[in-house]
Amino acid sequence: MPTKSALAHIPGPSALPVIGHTLTIARDSYGTQQDYIHRYGTVYKTNMLGVWRVNLCGADALERVLLDREQLFSSEGGWDALKRIYPGGLITLDFDHHRANRRIMQAAFRASAIRDYRLRMTGAMSDLLDSWPDDTPFDFYKAIKTLTLRIGGAVFMGLPLDGPLAQKVNRAIQDEIRASVALIRYPVPFTPMWHGVRGRDFLRETFRELIAERRATPGDDFFSQMCVARDDEGRGWTEDQILDQFNLLIMAAHDTTATALTVMMEALASHPDWQDRLAQEVAALGDAPLDEEALGKMTQTNNVFREALRLVPPVPFIPRQATRDFEWKGYTIPAGTSLALNPGVTMLSPELFTNPTTFDPDRFTPERAEDQSHRFAWTPFGGGAHKCIGMHFSGLQVKLFVATLLRKRRVQVAGPAPDWQRMPIPKPKGGLHLMLPRR
Repeated sequence: MPTKSALAHIPGPSALPVIGHTLTIARDSYGTQQDYIHRYGTVYKTNMLGVWRVNLCGADALERVLLDREQLFSSEGGWDALKRIYPGGLITLDFDHHRANRRIMQAAFRASAIRDYRLRMTGAMSDLLDSWPDDTPFDFYKAIKTLTLRIGGAVFMGLPLDGPLAQKVNRAIQDEIRASVALIRYPVPFTPMWHGVRGRDFLRETFRELIAERRATPGDDFFSQMCVARDDEGRGWTEDQILDQFNLLIMAAHDTTATALTVMMEALASHPDWQDRLAQEVAALGDAPLDEEALGKMTQTNNVFREALRLVPPVPFIPRQATRDFEWKGYTIPAGTSLALNPGVTMLSPELFTNPTTFDPDRFTPERAEDQSHRFAWTPFGGGAHKCIGMHFSGLQVKLFVATLLRKRRVQVAGPAPDWQRMPIPKPKGGLHLMLPRR
């Protein structure tokens, strides 16, 4: 890994010993980056916990690094913080190894499987939403995190919504998520990393016991589909590979949906005109089943979803590591350098989006199409070979939730607008307090 002297030609702010710019970035990651771009340009260096990192900012940088036509940028080296909890997960694999595993994963996301997942989600989501209060304020963010985990148990693992095993699995997943963003990277007893490693071990052993059964008689759940998934040449996964891929997948699916829905519900509560537009869109579907055809008609809901992801993307920064020296914007960046891309700040650029901090889903209509101003203007799901494989599934889950909720409830503010913590995982500080009265 290059030293500070090897990066001396890269501009950047002075850094404190050891902690560097960690506290400054943690307090206000977006504001700090926007300030550094203004002061140093779109290429600058920062220090996070003793590691120097070169920030490559803007849509052009996203295109260069994520398309990676020269195989210069390692995802495995970039996501080193995830490897202790999620070793072997798709996001941490590179090049040919990544491509081979992604082909197998795509088999589990085939159209017939997505249809089965939708059917499972529809019933589970309706039951869970009916249990939410209709006349009492509550923390929506906390509730949606619980709901997505419980639905994940049903859809991804085929577990009962309220069974004791599902509850243990959900606790273990939450421990893993906390560990993956913890500052202490070693499993010191009783730290988040210690709990996360224990959670990972529990999940691996629990899932391992299910593999033989699911391979013999696979169900409609995602885990079963991963156990039997094969690429076009008939290659599947070993037991350890199934466990590695599945463990990361359920974390990623849970966090993306929970974040997006929290932003959407706050926006609908604060913009009644948009809530009415979406309610009318849902009402136009009638009482028909929420199948692919019905969900495909929810174009305004889709635009609200896309706007939520633009304003608060679940992954606002994407790390990579340079495998060889390369040139960018007049700078030579040495092999081994840790890199940071900034889709979150890029999607708030006035060069790409009109009034970028304003909630305006109509910017995604065909007439305006602001997301088409640059190939990488809108990148909440990444891009290139590592573009999120569950992107369609996430949109499906969000539309199902909105349709199920707005058929029966209204969304009302029950507290101040939240201030969003952007790192390490976006979440509303103090939660999001709403009421959901019956229609």
